[in-house]
Amino acid sequence: MALTPDDVVTKQFQHVRFKEGFDPDEVDDFLDEIVVEWRKTIAENDELKAKLAAYESGESAPAAPAAEAAETPEPVVAEVPAAAPAATPSAETDAAPAAQSAGIIELAQRLHDEHVAEGKAQRDQLISEAQAQAASIVAEAEKQGREERARLEKERTTLEGRITELRNFERDYRSQLRSYIEGQLRDLDTAGSSSGSTPVSAIGL
Repeated sequence: MALTPDDVVTKQFQHVRFKEGFDPDEVDDFLDEIVVEWRKTIAENDELKAKLAAYESGESAPAAPAAEAAETPEPVVAEVPAAAPAATPSAETDAAPAAQSAGIIELAQRLHDEHVAEGKAQRDQLISEAQAQAASIVAEAEKQGREERARLEKERTTLEGRITELRNFERDYRSQLRSYIEGQLRDLDTAGSSSGSTPVSAIGL
């Protein structure tokens, strides 16, 4: 199917999910179609120009028989007015594809520029959002780190105080236990001495 300027103007691209702009693959495929039609137009222009040049040089004009050329030289004069009107439609034919090609190229360049601009804008937006998110994550991590260090420091202080209390309790308990045992031994010695029996300390208790 031949591509026309109206096809290019009315072409609708499918929007991509989760981001603005057009589908890059679809745009590239459409630009490929434009390039194909553009090359065909250039080839047709070259062919028409070659035909026009050949016609103007007399190569494509039918050759008259030798006898008729000798009797009536008028056909030579008749060829001049016949060639003049033929140049006008050929020139118009050349101008129309050239204008169509220029329009297609201009539209393709505009679509390309818009696509590139949208891609750059989306890239910059994504980079900005990623940087903001990274900064937020780092700030949150630093905050949690400070809170965790403060909590651990508080727990360490509490544990150190508890350890100190336990050590003091152990020291006091040992001291009280020793005093109690020594008092009991003294009481036994005193009781043994008063009864005349062997002291408890003498039998290894």
